[in-house]
Amino acid sequence: MVLEAGLDADTSNIAVIGSGYWGKNLVRTFHNLGCLRTVCDVNEQALCEVRDKYGVETTQNVQDVIRDKDISAVVVAAPAAQHYTIAKDALRARKHVFVEKPLALRCSEGQELVALADSCERVLMVGHILEYHPAVQEIKRLIDSGELGKIQYIYSSRLNLGKLRTEENILWSFAPHDISVILSLLGERPTRVSSHGGTYLNPPLVDTTLSTLDFASGVKAHIFVSWLHPFKEQKLTVVGSQKMAVFDDVQQSAKLVLYSHQISWANRIPVAKKDGGQVIPILPVEPLKAECEHFLNCIARNEQPRTSGQSAVRVLEVLEGCERSLAEGGIPVQVAPRTETYIVHPTAVVDEAAEIGADTRIWHFSHVMSGSKIGRNCNLGQNVVVSPGVVIGDNVKIQNNVSVYTGVELEDDVFCGPSMVFTNVINPRSHISRRHEYQKTRIRQGATLGANSTIICGSTVGKYAFVAAGAVITHDVSDYALMMGVPARHVGWVCECGVRLTGQGAEFNCGVCDKHYNLKGNILCRAVDPERGPAQLSQAISAD
Repeated sequence: MVLEAGLDADTSNIAVIGSGYWGKNLVRTFHNLGCLRTVCDVNEQALCEVRDKYGVETTQNVQDVIRDKDISAVVVAAPAAQHYTIAKDALRARKHVFVEKPLALRCSEGQELVALADSCERVLMVGHILEYHPAVQEIKRLIDSGELGKIQYIYSSRLNLGKLRTEENILWSFAPHDISVILSLLGERPTRVSSHGGTYLNPPLVDTTLSTLDFASGVKAHIFVSWLHPFKEQKLTVVGSQKMAVFDDVQQSAKLVLYSHQISWANRIPVAKKDGGQVIPILPVEPLKAECEHFLNCIARNEQPRTSGQSAVRVLEVLEGCERSLAEGGIPVQVAPRTETYIVHPTAVVDEAAEIGADTRIWHFSHVMSGSKIGRNCNLGQNVVVSPGVVIGDNVKIQNNVSVYTGVELEDDVFCGPSMVFTNVINPRSHISRRHEYQKTRIRQGATLGANSTIICGSTVGKYAFVAAGAVITHDVSDYALMMGVPARHVGWVCECGVRLTGQGAEFNCGVCDKHYNLKGNILCRAVDPERGPAQLSQAISAD
């Protein structure tokens, strides 16, 4: 992963809250990336060391960071019990947020943070660092390519002597790493979980746990975590019908080994034929650096992180299920199902890992693929395809026969007319793979794309712009612009209500809803009524 050059202000002023056990590593990494502005910690000695080593601003008061308008993003490495409160305050201050695992100590709190980040249009990322480890990424590739065969069983162990916690038990301290990786590798949520544990040092905090996750696909996963172990062990084993992969993070070399063990039968007795193992080379990438770079790039590109708030909530669901099982003596419990409040027609297909907001409707023969995200109150007509990585905002209407390809982002209130076309490659050839050349297309809030119109990839269509039926967009479109023709040309301006504006010079008016607009250069802006204060204007816009 490479950090994009020319970072803007949104990625150049980062504050790290907590510079202790793990926070000091985040401080070092963001400083090395040239983005660290401020470090906050209650320990003055720790701050002295930070000032001496990095020469950055320091404070002991979290609210100093929250109130500082020059700080655009906050990294939360405080004790886990404080994650929710600090992240919530930072999001309310319209800052991007990176939270070390876990996102919160309650699933409801995690869901609240996700909703808040969406409403504030800010990046919310969680520090599930193993998902950025090149060995885990290679295992994911091996699974997706089918090289391991059908996945049957996963075992993960995370053992050590210390660091002992007093604010959360071993399950919440160690297991989030393993849960996040297992959910990512399998691309599905467990149907039920069970967990057994032991309390030895500081009752009622649990010091060791063995948890079992059952998946609808038939896969079982076991997670063993302990901070009372004589030596350090961090190992992940993935057993498939064809091969087995073992990731041993303690090893300096040979971290990932692939085994082609086989089972044969003789006289109705299974006989194991062991393979010596093949060391799989992995890229020399520091996972923490890759994770921090990913956060900065997501801010710069306005994209959802790999370890997003939504994925962290799924981890919290599993943790809460294990916690309930612990309290009930280890009996299996159902994982709290995600409330499905959207409507899917029986002929439509929605893949497991797709994210769909409340009150969205998906109609006949449509397909929503894994890795896509659709907001609330959307309507997808007949034969609509939403590809992996697509992000669709709230209240979006997509009419029949539209394919929304990877690289396309639709903001809130966008209208896609029947059979309009998106593209994501400039020069496609059937015999040449150009997946790495996909270009981003962004349709801003409230824009309308008429029936049979075409949007050439790499273009941005501005807010409330109106693309006429059959028009072909080959370049960026200004806010409120009316575009017609092949190729499309700018022929006028439209109101937020969709009516063509009238006027001359620099002033334009809507004859239907009486909104007013000013033209400054080539940019049309909604006019501010001087007789209304900012609060009244904001209320009026919301009511429109």
